[in-house]
Amino acid sequence: MKRVTSIVLNNFTNDSRVLKEAISLQNAGYDVKVVALHQSELEEFDKIQGIPVHRVKLKTINWSKNIFASFIKYLEWSYYIVREYKQSDILHCNDLNSLHIGVISKIFNRQLKVVYDAHEYETEIDGLRGIKKRLSKMSERFLIKYVDRVITVSNAIADEYVRLYSIEKPSLVLNTPPYKVIEKKNIFRETLGIEKEKSIFLYQGGLSSGRGIEILLETFKQIDNDEAVIVFMGYGKLEDTIKEASREHRNIYFHPAVAPDILLDYTSSADFGISTIEDSCLSYRYCLPNKMFEYLMAEIPIIVSNLPEMKRVVNRYSVGVVAKENRPQGLQEAIKEALQLDKKSLQKNIQQIKKVYNWEEQESVLLNVYERV
Repeated sequence: MKRVTSIVLNNFTNDSRVLKEAISLQNAGYDVKVVALHQSELEEFDKIQGIPVHRVKLKTINWSKNIFASFIKYLEWSYYIVREYKQSDILHCNDLNSLHIGVISKIFNRQLKVVYDAHEYETEIDGLRGIKKRLSKMSERFLIKYVDRVITVSNAIADEYVRLYSIEKPSLVLNTPPYKVIEKKNIFRETLGIEKEKSIFLYQGGLSSGRGIEILLETFKQIDNDEAVIVFMGYGKLEDTIKEASREHRNIYFHPAVAPDILLDYTSSADFGISTIEDSCLSYRYCLPNKMFEYLMAEIPIIVSNLPEMKRVVNRYSVGVVAKENRPQGLQEAIKEALQLDKKSLQKNIQQIKKVYNWEEQESVLLNVYERV
């Protein structure tokens, strides 16, 4: 039985992609463990849905106290993993930071295989600039030569890796939900008091900048009518801003985040899902957000940004509307267009796309990658 160590630079409490991959590999007969960062209120040795988790305790006091402390802690964490897990058969590195550890481990164990799972366009993420960006590009260019297999999350990003590094095209493993037959719920109307004649547009996920939340708020403030309302469900830095807007505008609502096992019940309670990622970096431009696939799995049509990968999916399967621009005027036009779509055709198309974009299909790609490692 091959030992797989999946490395994440977080505390592994809310990383659905890594968990799904670990479960799929375990079910296929691999001995899988996730190695993460320890946090005071969490168990050092844990088990999540049958997957062993080791949250490594470190001596460095505060990860985010300053850049120097963060660097020292990263070195300590890296040294521990290289020392303790270099005898794994496969190291699954879930971002560029963990790839350093994988390649260093391979130096000490030539039999070790490294899988680089780039969850986004790692060197083109939002906010990465200057010397940090240059160092990221240099390190990825150097490290990727020692990788046995590369996985990424959209065709455009895969093409970029081929262009930049002249490697075999990375395999695409999208962050899609497991296939589920949906019984439509009505939770938002029941809990938030939304009238049945109003169409509910849902934004679910992280409430942070870069995801078009501020633009959505401005859009619905300008609409402010009885036909369309928006529900924001999640948590993050913009939560208070959304709550304040909900007190001042009758068509804006806030709902706290819910557990993953009941998420799609809530999602299905909306009429449309919105994913308005901003074109602020190449990683966002080429993304295929998991929330988009959650909306479709819950059988609600979607409104998405006019970005190439998102646009391609929506237009190919006719499952929603592409906003011409991420501005209030463009989103208002998209909302009007969505309200006029033929519901029967939408549902037929959504049933078809669910058969394509589900975790069971992605799992087969993942296992094929591992068979070739």
